[in-house]
Amino acid sequence: MESKRDPAIRITLLPRDTNSAGTIFGGVILSYIDMAGAIEAHRHTGMPRFVTVAMREVIFHKPVFVGDLVSFYAETVSVGKTSITIRVIVETERVGATTEVLRVTEAEVVYVAVDEKRQKTRIRSRDESSATDEELVESRLAGHHVDPNSSVPLSETRARLRSRSKS
Repeated sequence: MESKRDPAIRITLLPRDTNSAGTIFGGVILSYIDMAGAIEAHRHTGMPRFVTVAMREVIFHKPVFVGDLVSFYAETVSVGKTSITIRVIVETERVGATTEVLRVTEAEVVYVAVDEKRQKTRIRSRDESSATDEELVESRLAGHHVDPNSSVPLSETRARLRSRSKS
């Protein structure tokens, strides 16, 4: 992953984020990793809701200090039927005379897409995810791809088909 990309998140961490050793608490970093991964999942799919199901291989390479500018870079590793795996690389720019950039943490995070009722749902393509309900109904009426996870009831689609065939 190249650090010249735009990060999903960039933040300067503050004294409130420190642990008893005086470095940034690992849980704070984990929280930002989770958010950065979710941002990438949304960007990649266009779907509105994901839940975190696993964090794999979280490796803390170096500590993060108060005042460091921390960047969270995220990229999609794989997309399944209902899950998406995102790799997050965390880099820091140390405060001081140099502008040293260090990789401090990395992780893989797995998310599952859920619907408005928080039930697992199929990950649709970006085009399907951005389509409005009306566009999906029109697509059905035109005989195109039918999205099985559409929120438009099939009965409504059938009613529209019948009214069109009568005119």
